[in-house]
Amino acid sequence: MKHLGVILVEDGALTETDLAEALDVQRERGDSLGRTLVELGMVTETQLVRALASQVDLDFVELTDFPVDRAAVALVPDTIARRHGALPIAFDGENLKVAMSNPGNVVAVDDLRAFTGMKVTPVVATHDDVMAAIDRYCRSDAELQDLQGELGEEETVDLDKIGDVIEDEAPIVRFVNLLVTQAIQDRASDIHIEPAEKDVVIRYRIDGVLHEMQRAPKATQNSVISRIKILSDIDIAERRKPQDGRMSVNHQGKKVDLRVATLPTVWGEKIVLRILDNSTAQLALEDLGLRERNADIYASSYSKPYGMILVTGPTGSGKSTTLYATLNQIARPEINVITVEDPVEYRIPGINQVQVNPKAGLTFAAALRSILRADPDVVLVGEIRDSETAQIAIEAALTGHLVLSTLHTNDAPSAVTRLIEMEIEPFLVGSALDCVVAQRLARRLCTHCREQYAATRAEMERFAEFGIAEGLELFRPVGCARCSHTGYRGRLALHEVMPVNEDIERLAVGRSSSAEIARTARDGGLETLMADGWAKVQEGLTSIEELLRVVK
Repeated sequence: MKHLGVILVEDGALTETDLAEALDVQRERGDSLGRTLVELGMVTETQLVRALASQVDLDFVELTDFPVDRAAVALVPDTIARRHGALPIAFDGENLKVAMSNPGNVVAVDDLRAFTGMKVTPVVATHDDVMAAIDRYCRSDAELQDLQGELGEEETVDLDKIGDVIEDEAPIVRFVNLLVTQAIQDRASDIHIEPAEKDVVIRYRIDGVLHEMQRAPKATQNSVISRIKILSDIDIAERRKPQDGRMSVNHQGKKVDLRVATLPTVWGEKIVLRILDNSTAQLALEDLGLRERNADIYASSYSKPYGMILVTGPTGSGKSTTLYATLNQIARPEINVITVEDPVEYRIPGINQVQVNPKAGLTFAAALRSILRADPDVVLVGEIRDSETAQIAIEAALTGHLVLSTLHTNDAPSAVTRLIEMEIEPFLVGSALDCVVAQRLARRLCTHCREQYAATRAEMERFAEFGIAEGLELFRPVGCARCSHTGYRGRLALHEVMPVNEDIERLAVGRSSSAEIARTARDGGLETLMADGWAKVQEGLTSIEELLRVVK
């Protein structure tokens, strides 16, 4: 058997000098050579496992690229696959090819052989790859179908008994848990449970796009809705009007919060669960993808002790994420930061967060008035929805407070005219408003499978105003197992950052149109959403198709 270090040197993953150094460290520590090499950063886990596979004369597979046969996966239950860290991935004649991180685990091989009745041929993969593949391919569809049968044939649910269903093994509990678990594993931001005439459609929003994932029998509808309402502390007897709630689940040792909204439809109540990723609230501004010029302009605005900063864009464009990242940047023990939100999506330590409650008379405007009596330095208003809230926010910005908020406009220049349309005096808008950030979210190209190509003549003509070089190389989506064959994985923000300078302030006072403000801003160097998006297309971060989808 070849020495592990020799294999790594022959593969070019390691130099002989590095090997000698690692052997010295290994002797001092008394640890294995493989672990020593990884801890020293000399090889990656993938390189190490590939070499170990070669050492025992077994094949190595990268499961992100391997065309896994779902028929092979279906032979072994999820529980057994997870217990042994082994996943059937293909048929090899009469043999079953199984990916394992530890092919020397004879107990696992024997169990799989006994369970499937087939001869097992182990192939080697990294532990992380095997577990990720189990999450991806050991879907809960079959179990969901079984549970649907267990829930019974009655369309109505006993509301007196449903609240007593608390055992982990109860079918209704397992059914809802599986829906939420699948969504979190698929990186979904929302779960849509939509009653139809003959069944219930379950869709997940992944990277901003809805995908149908499941159709459940109509008989399960009331049971599922009632279970979610109970978990969210929503009145299960009220089905005629929309309701809101909140619930938390534990997923792989991490607490995940979900915001729940119900909506009466002709076929029953639709429920939308927004999955709140708490890591979003801990983002730094550097993670938002602001290009250098935009980052400098924005930093000069939020560094001031007073003034108003607005983040604009449609629903789901990442406005709240930008504001939370800004708060993380400016919040310090010596300043008082208060927010008023509807709802409070993420809890941030060290910041006073107020939830509006219109039923109790605590509207945005009422909360904002109270906040200003609580000696704040920085105020975040979740959204400016009416002229009263806008007026108070403007006055706060003019009286020594830094005010952050959001507004629904298509671009940054339109925010100025929108405030004036809300009956705010133009000279107050010009004086208080310091910076406007418009943004959109575009899907990020999967770096594992994106394909480089030469820009077509039509594409060059479409973006000629940005000064395209001849023979420009761009990237387009392809699709692989890692990105679920969509060509995209994750999202990135496109920004338009407009400082309110003297020229724009003068236009605001003169009640100029948003087109005139936009023209003046561009003359002053404003990078539009399209320009920022085009720069990110050239960097290979997203595609032209995606840019044109989100920026009209």
